[in-house]
Amino acid sequence: MEKEKWKRSARLVDLTNQLLAQPYRLIPLTMFAKRYQSAKSSISEDLTIIDEVFRSEGSGELETVAGAAGGVRYIPKLDLARTEEILVKLCEELEKPERILPGGFLYMSDLLGDPTLLSRVGRIWATLFAGVKIDAILTVEIKGIPLAYAVANYLRVPVVIARYDYRVTEGSVVTVNTVSGSSGKLKPLSLSKRSLPQGSRVLIIDDFMKAGGTVRGLQDLCLEFEATVVGVGVLAEAHVPGRFVDDFVSLISVSEIHERDRTLRVGIGNVFKDKFVE
Repeated sequence: MEKEKWKRSARLVDLTNQLLAQPYRLIPLTMFAKRYQSAKSSISEDLTIIDEVFRSEGSGELETVAGAAGGVRYIPKLDLARTEEILVKLCEELEKPERILPGGFLYMSDLLGDPTLLSRVGRIWATLFAGVKIDAILTVEIKGIPLAYAVANYLRVPVVIARYDYRVTEGSVVTVNTVSGSSGKLKPLSLSKRSLPQGSRVLIIDDFMKAGGTVRGLQDLCLEFEATVVGVGVLAEAHVPGRFVDDFVSLISVSEIHERDRTLRVGIGNVFKDKFVE
């Protein structure tokens, strides 16, 4: 039995859902035309309307690829105003004195378990790296994992996890030594040989960076896999001398942490300094 033709209002809703659920996937117009029993010209008109709404709301855009193998894909983005609003609220939350931990760290586990915040942060990084060819997102256990998956959900690339402790289930691994931010001692950092294809283009994501020893270790691992690091994103950075990493994007900057009197200073990181695409 032939399926009835969709009403335009229902078609617009379903089209939007299809695009939002599959960011970066190139969907042929013929697929939509067959699904809705409508002409390609009608589908194109609908897509124009959806694209206008996405752009006006600052939530992304549609990219059309011409030709027989072409179609349309949704590129998730977040405009500057909404990004700044999210980061200001995050700064206010992180500036609470009770978050100060020994060693100049901040308690962020509750934030890293908040799916709404993770989704927003993931969209910010998806905006920052929207035009960059990325094959995988690399992070380190444990707290970087939810952040990495939040970004991967929008960029639609696999997540690769480096570990401090070797696991038999990882198979053969490549190991480098990295400097621990808390003790300054060397720690082994391992990555399964099967997890990252040689020559991959990698985006590194981490939760908190002080001297940058962990990120430097992840960069060294990429060298072992002949992979190219196309970007480094950290949720929060602390200002310390002798940093191992220079080129990175931070969403939050912790300029001062005083454990004795339990005061700290938190602001927006370098995300808006020639990095953000509105």
